[in-house]
Amino acid sequence: MTPAQSHLAAASPVIGTQDSLGRTLALRRLTSLDKLRLFKAAGPILAQNPLWLGMATLACAVTEIDTIPVPPPTNEAQIEALVARLGDEGISAVAQALKPEAEVDLATHAGN
Repeated sequence: MTPAQSHLAAASPVIGTQDSLGRTLALRRLTSLDKLRLFKAAGPILAQNPLWLGMATLACAVTEIDTIPVPPPTNEAQIEALVARLGDEGISAVAQALKPEAEVDLATHAGN
């Protein structure tokens, strides 16, 4: 691992979660560079669609499914294929795992 890769890995630690289908997902929060690459992959029209981009962002946070590496998508078709592969169960698990700590704590303390 190069020094730059080490620095990037430390900046966005891997988060593990499991979806309702029992798949183990490894994910990380996207960096600014990751987001820039996502905008490029989405294209100029989809990059301006907040609902589509939100779903794509969740999918692109996944780095492994059941210990099998998931390469970052580089075009619209690859993004959509990853969303389809994750399905509702995977996207929900990613969204839950990436919730800010404050939101998670409030939900826990509210009994939700």
